[in-house]
Amino acid sequence: MPIEIVCKIKFAEEDAKPKEKEAGDEQSLLGAARGAAAPRDLATFASTSTLHGLGRACGPGPHGLRRTLWALALFTSLTAFLYQAAGLARGYLSWPHLVAMDPAAPAPVAGFPAVTLCNINRFRHSALSDADIFHLANLTGLPPKDRDGHRAAGLRYPEPDMVDILNRTGHQLADMLKSCNFSGHHCSASNFSVVYTRYGKCYTFNADPQNSLPSRAGGMGSGLEIMLDIQQEEYLPIWRETNETSFEAGIRVQIHSQEEPPYIHQLGFGVSPGFQTFVSCQEQRLTYLPQPWGNCRAESGLREPELQGYSAYSVSACRLRCEKEAVLQRCHCRMVHMPGNETICPPNIYIECADHTLDSLGGGSEGPCFCPTPCNLTRYGKEISMVRIPNRGSARYLARKYNRNETYIRENFLVLDVFFEALTSEAMEQRAAYGLSALLGDLGGQMGLFIGASILTLLEILDYIYEVSWDRLKRVWRRPKTPLRTSSGGISTLGLQELKEQSPCLSRGRAEGGGASNLLPNHHHPHGPAGGLFEDFAC
Repeated sequence: MPIEIVCKIKFAEEDAKPKEKEAGDEQSLLGAARGAAAPRDLATFASTSTLHGLGRACGPGPHGLRRTLWALALFTSLTAFLYQAAGLARGYLSWPHLVAMDPAAPAPVAGFPAVTLCNINRFRHSALSDADIFHLANLTGLPPKDRDGHRAAGLRYPEPDMVDILNRTGHQLADMLKSCNFSGHHCSASNFSVVYTRYGKCYTFNADPQNSLPSRAGGMGSGLEIMLDIQQEEYLPIWRETNETSFEAGIRVQIHSQEEPPYIHQLGFGVSPGFQTFVSCQEQRLTYLPQPWGNCRAESGLREPELQGYSAYSVSACRLRCEKEAVLQRCHCRMVHMPGNETICPPNIYIECADHTLDSLGGGSEGPCFCPTPCNLTRYGKEISMVRIPNRGSARYLARKYNRNETYIRENFLVLDVFFEALTSEAMEQRAAYGLSALLGDLGGQMGLFIGASILTLLEILDYIYEVSWDRLKRVWRRPKTPLRTSSGGISTLGLQELKEQSPCLSRGRAEGGGASNLLPNHHHPHGPAGGLFEDFAC
C-alpha cells in the first residue's frame, strides 16, 4: 500500500519573510523566462472590456439583483443589435439598384446614327421569273406556272441561288429614292449600303463606323430627309396566305448604332405612304451593373471579335448568332441575313427553317438563347409624328415631275425626316442602391446604439477567445507533470519518490540494512544560534 511521508519544516518568523521573498522572486523569474502567463478568467476580461455593460454583468463582485438586471439589459441589447444586423444583411444581399439619369449631359459632336430601311414587300412581282416563282412558291404563295401561264407539271429548273434572287427581285433603292438630303447637302443611293434582313434586301444610311457622319446641329433640316416611292404596283398578289404574307404597304425603319446589326423585323417601326413622318431622336447612353446587381455583359477586353461575323457585341448580333446556330442544327444551312460562310438554305426549305426553328428560340434567361445586355450601350429614343402629304397643289406638281398621276403619288410616296432634337445626350446609369460602405456604416451605428461596441471591441473579444483556446490546446498537447512539492506557508509535503531521491536517511538505510525501512527515526539537529531557531523533521 502507498505510504505518504509528511515532513514539516518550521522556520523562525524572521527567516520566513526573506525565504518567501526569495521564492516569489524565483517564481517571477521563472514566469518571465517561460513567457506564458495563465489566461484571464471571464470576470477579469469583463472588467477590462470596452463592451458596455459586460463589466457590470460578468465582472468580479457579488451576485445580486443589480447584476441580474444588467445581464438582462445586455442580453436584450445584443438581441436587438443582431436583429437589426440581420435585416441590414438581408437588404444588402438582395443587391438593390437604382437608375440615376443625368438629363442634357453635353455631348461633344454627336455622331449621326445608322438608319436602315426595308420595303415591306420582299420580291418585285415583275422581276420574278418562272423559275423564281417555282422555287419561291413556299415563300410567296404563288402557284408554279410555265411560260404559257399554266400550272407546271414536270418542269425542271436549275438550282436556285437565294442571294441572286434577293438581289435581282428586291426593290432597288435607285428606283425608290426620289430625293435625299443630309444636313442640307444632297445625297444619293450611293450613300446607302446593302444589308440583308428578314425582309430581304434592305439599305442602311451611314453604316460605316469608321466614317460616321457627324450631326452639326439639332432640329428639322439638320438630319436625313428622304422621299421614297414604295412601288405598290410591284407588290405580290396574294394567292394564298403563308407565314410570310404581308397585308401592309410602306417601309420598315430602324435607327441604331453603327456597331449594331439591324434587327428590323422586331425593332423597326413602320412608315406609311401618303405621310411625312418626323422622327426626333435623342441619344441615350446607358450603363448597366454586372452581377450580382444586374445581368449585363461586361466587355472582355480582347482584340478579336467576341461574336464571329461582328466587330462588337450587341443583343441583336447575339440573337442572330443564336438563330444561325439553331438553323444550322435543324437544316444544316443558314439564311441570307445570317453571318458566316456556311451554305445558304434553298428556297424550298427556307420558310420551314425560318418559322419552325426561330419560333422555338427563347429570349429569357432560361431559354436556349440568352443574350445579356452589354454593360455600356448607346441607343436612340424616338418621338414620331406625321402629317399627310401631298396636298392638292403638290400632288399635281409631283405628278408632272415624276410622270405619275395624283392617285399614284398619294398611294406610294412618303417622306422620312430623321434628326436630333438637340445635340445633347441622356446618360442613364444603374447604381448600387445599398453598397458595402453603407452597410458598414449602418452596422456601426446599430452596434454603437445598442451595445456601445466598435471594431476594436470585436478584436478584444476575439483576442480573449484565442487566448483561452490556445491555453486549453497547450494543456491537451503538453500534459503538465504532477507537482512533487506543494508549499503552503511554512509546511512542505514531500512525496515518497522525492524522499527516496533526496533523503540521506533512506539512502543510508538501504546501504546499511540492504532493504527499505518504512520507519525513519526522528532526527533533532539544532542549527544556528540559540534563541528559538530550530528545524523539526517529523518522519
